[in-house]
Amino acid sequence: MSDDEFGTAGIRERVLAGWAAAPVRFREDANAEEDLALGGYVDRVVVELAQNAADAAARAGVDGRVLFSFRGSTLVVANTGAPLTADGVESLATLRASAKRDEGAVGRFGVGFSAVLAVTDEPVILSRSGGVRFSKADTAAAIAGLGSAGLDTEVRRRDGQVPVLRLPFEAEGEPPEGYDTAVILPLRDEAAAALVRRLLDDAGDALLLALPGLERIEIETVEGRRTLADAESRWHVHRVAGVFDEQERQQLLADRPTEERSRPQWSVLWALPRDEAVALPGVVQAPTPTDEPLSLRALLLASFPLDPTRRHVAQGALTDRLVREAGSAYAELLRRRVEDGDDVLQLVPTGLAAGALDRAIRDEIVAVLPGTAILRGVEDGELLRPRDAVVVEGADDAFTAVLAPIVPGLIRSSLQFRTALDVLGVRRLELAEVVDQLGVEESPEWWRTLYASLAGMVKDALLRESLGTLPVPLADGRLVRVVRGLLLPGPELPVDVLKEFGEYGVRIVHPDAVDPALERLGALPATPRTLLEDSAVRTAVEHSLEADDPDGIAHAVLSLVAADPTQAEGLWWLADLALRDDEGDLVPANALVIRGSEAESVLDEDEVAPVDRALLDRYGLPALEAVGVLATLGVVTASDVALDELPESLNDLDGIEDWAYDVAPDGSRYGATVGELAAIRDLDWITDDAWPRVLELFGSSPDLRRALVTQVRVVGPDDRPLGVPPYSAWWIRERVMLEDGEPLAGRADPDADPVLASFLDEAPAWTAGLDPEVRTAVGLVREVGDLDADGISLLLERLADPERDVEESAILRLWSQLGTLSVFPGDAPEQVRVLADDGETRVAEAGRAVVVDGPMWLQREDLGGFVVASGAAADGLSDLFDVPMAQEVAQGKIDGAGTAADVPAIVRELVPEVPPTWWEHEELMVDGVEVSWWVDDEGAPHAATFDGLAKALAWASGRWDQRHVIRAVLNEPDRSSELLVDAAFD
Repeated sequence: MSDDEFGTAGIRERVLAGWAAAPVRFREDANAEEDLALGGYVDRVVVELAQNAADAAARAGVDGRVLFSFRGSTLVVANTGAPLTADGVESLATLRASAKRDEGAVGRFGVGFSAVLAVTDEPVILSRSGGVRFSKADTAAAIAGLGSAGLDTEVRRRDGQVPVLRLPFEAEGEPPEGYDTAVILPLRDEAAAALVRRLLDDAGDALLLALPGLERIEIETVEGRRTLADAESRWHVHRVAGVFDEQERQQLLADRPTEERSRPQWSVLWALPRDEAVALPGVVQAPTPTDEPLSLRALLLASFPLDPTRRHVAQGALTDRLVREAGSAYAELLRRRVEDGDDVLQLVPTGLAAGALDRAIRDEIVAVLPGTAILRGVEDGELLRPRDAVVVEGADDAFTAVLAPIVPGLIRSSLQFRTALDVLGVRRLELAEVVDQLGVEESPEWWRTLYASLAGMVKDALLRESLGTLPVPLADGRLVRVVRGLLLPGPELPVDVLKEFGEYGVRIVHPDAVDPALERLGALPATPRTLLEDSAVRTAVEHSLEADDPDGIAHAVLSLVAADPTQAEGLWWLADLALRDDEGDLVPANALVIRGSEAESVLDEDEVAPVDRALLDRYGLPALEAVGVLATLGVVTASDVALDELPESLNDLDGIEDWAYDVAPDGSRYGATVGELAAIRDLDWITDDAWPRVLELFGSSPDLRRALVTQVRVVGPDDRPLGVPPYSAWWIRERVMLEDGEPLAGRADPDADPVLASFLDEAPAWTAGLDPEVRTAVGLVREVGDLDADGISLLLERLADPERDVEESAILRLWSQLGTLSVFPGDAPEQVRVLADDGETRVAEAGRAVVVDGPMWLQREDLGGFVVASGAAADGLSDLFDVPMAQEVAQGKIDGAGTAADVPAIVRELVPEVPPTWWEHEELMVDGVEVSWWVDDEGAPHAATFDGLAKALAWASGRWDQRHVIRAVLNEPDRSSELLVDAAFD
């Protein structure tokens, strides 16, 4: 081997001579190298050196191996393959000329080696054929040695920066054992070392796939050794390649550089990672990485033409052709993956493109895929082209499997891949459209299979709307196309009962077609309750008296009710069910009684009849009672009752409209409501002589008692609640008359206050055995507060009867109770009973009476007769009698000032509340009338006597109960000690 095997000296001479002759060429070379080193090749040193290694292996016809060894501050890249040649050295020193003209070469521009300048200023290449190096320092020295003023000026302008790869120098050394060539890169600084470290960490399968000439890449760093090999075992790969014919060369390569026009080969490789967690570069590789973004979840390596920076794909006819080849190749890759059992919908391009080239590739793929068999049919698994496929909107896998035999081309779909299927042009059928086309010849078992497949879909409210018109086979053989409202029979329902109801229009699903999905779609479980609530059943019951087969209807209804009598609660219209009485006649259930029952004993025999004994034996007492047959008196209930629009269930209650008017706030039913109402039915059928037994029965039955004694809460339009008598109590008070022709209500309760009872009619003796609350509910009066307006009017009338002797104590007690009433009669009495002088009472004209609410006014006999009460009771009596208060007819003004005097200390000690001063009068006159004591408007006591002083001090201090003690100490001061001791025990 000669000292200058590659003729480096001659290259240097030619380059230096050119620079000296024309410094502008130096500037051009420096700029070009700087553009490559700092621009397109700034982070491509690993890729470019691997590419050179792949080209060397291809030229030598061997499997390529490359070793990247990064130790300290030096990167050594050793490879197998063709050794360095003189042409190769000249190519390295010529920025745009390439020595790689082999058809399999990857590099095409002869400039890739400039990538090393991103990390070093002193690259060295050692090969079995010799060595060469480049040096920034030696190049600068060679330029300085020329003594060219023009070159020196250029170097100064560039701050000493000179082209590194234009002047090669011979180098000594051998590549590592087992390799043919080695590139040695002393790294410039720590930033260069960090870049190399990152690029080596990023190296992966994509590099091997881009460079098929490399069998293995080994990377050694201080962290350890990593080997890249057998990349295709980790990827699904599809390659296509070809050679352009002469006409294609002229059309596609006319605008490409000469080096490219001499190589008409093209290639496209798509790769899908077998492991979905593998990170993809996200750029197009041509075949090494570019800056063109790729949004597809795949690796694309193609022989796209590049612009001078080698970072972007050049536009033009060649790129357009390769885009079409890439689109077809991608479609074929997806077809093969589907053929192998994969689902590729997630690989269909959707969303926004990442760039112009990405958009072009995606558009081509989207144009090709609809005609590529990449979808698998549900029925037989055959591959289908998207344009031939169909999806049913909203159908899940289970439903799709059932539909497959009747919908050609049906494939599975999901919301996740809706956009992908739309991109592929897959035809969509609306779920409702498919439902409408379902056949009518299928068996109930087939329909059950179909319904079972809907288990997942019926959870979606929108899908339920489309499925609501599903055909459903009924037990009577019909097929209906609506699910909502159908009844789903359960095993507890007798078959003959189901058939019976079918004849009356009740739509019951065929037992062999029942599936839970139907319930989600609006069908109702056919419990006894749901069957009884069905509108067709109600219609049949309400018209059963005129029906062709009333006994059949009765049998069907009673069979259901007998299974669970509680299921009939609240279905008041069952009382219209026509049943046979004991003479064989048809009678509504609510007009039948059980023979020998309480109901039979108290109800009018002209209104009710005993039920047929055979019905009782067959269906049982609970079932008959549930439909309205009476064994005892019954209760009707209703909720959320509007008083101005009473529900049908209350229509049979005698006088219910009158009750609603009577209890409505201010007499207006509009807007008034009752939350819960319970009423005893058939009160108007009770015979007159049965009331003692009936009221006793009401007290012993919890339901009846509750309906009678519990007040009803009425809420008016202003949302204020009001407690009113329940309907049953109201009816008895209004309608029940005793033998004397007078109502039971308003009579004295057996436990009434004797004074009050003396003014009321006596109740029958049998009422003493009734529940006290029952007696009150039906209108018996235990205390004044039990009286209604009419009762109060009667009491006032009897109090004003002059023939009656009323003791003072009795009238005082009645006054205290009457004053607290909240109910008033329509008219005030013309005469009232007042106190008389002799401790008795007398009757006076109302206009000659006053209400006295304080003891000092009792001295004013000039005002008229006295009605006496205190506090609120006094105001109540004034309103009740329409009699003024005493202070409303007299001023109560004291004539004269009187003489101020101190209240004795012993009085203040006994009653601390008394004022300290009182006013003494020789003669105390109030409004011109003489009195013995008075308390003026300021609360000052005035008196003319010791007895009057005691009362004045007691009233002024608010201690009227202490008037006798005060009087005692005033009259007998020597008893002061005794009274003080006694007061200690108050």
